[in-house]
Amino acid sequence: MTSILVVDDHDLVRMGIVRMLDDVPGYRVVGDAKSGEDAIRMAREYKPDVVLMDVKMPGMGGLEASRKMLAANPLVKIIAVTACDDTLYPARLLQAGAVGYVTKGAGFTDITTAIDTVVRGRQYMSSGIAQQLALRNATGDQDGSPFERLSQRELETAMMIAGGRRAQDIAATFSVSPKTVNTYRYRIFDKLCIHSDVELALLAVKYNLLDPEAVV
Repeated sequence: MTSILVVDDHDLVRMGIVRMLDDVPGYRVVGDAKSGEDAIRMAREYKPDVVLMDVKMPGMGGLEASRKMLAANPLVKIIAVTACDDTLYPARLLQAGAVGYVTKGAGFTDITTAIDTVVRGRQYMSSGIAQQLALRNATGDQDGSPFERLSQRELETAMMIAGGRRAQDIAATFSVSPKTVNTYRYRIFDKLCIHSDVELALLAVKYNLLDPEAVV
């Protein structure tokens, strides 16, 4: 049996995936989480073979949650499942150690194929994402996104700031001081040529890294 943890902050999406996976012979859903923080706790408790990880979630996003899971258990297979179809997140998640990337626009068969593929020790990417990444690597194109200038930690911090998280909450997530978070903030502002949290949120929305309704 392949044990699976499903992570998505949208209840209907998460429970829909869980119900569909429950009907697949050879799969066993051991838990479902609606946040990165819950996902890390459940991964530690249930030790799943595969984690289907939503990328964009309030609080700790999929990128940081994946990094922490893999640090605790390098053998876990993480597949990102997201509505985001650009190449910034796939590239960063692969750098963090994820082995699969599936867009939410793909069919359920794409998800099961991804699970079966990564369990066999291979990477899996949705065809559209794979083509975009290949083109990106061949041409050196960075999607024209200023967020490419950010480090992995800076990108995750930027998304939390844009989503309205307080410095104290972000600091707790990363186990650093609020002063360090503010250092990240101004480094991000400098790299993106902006001056405020509002500008950061609007820029994230413009480049499809943040849902408009998430802006507070």
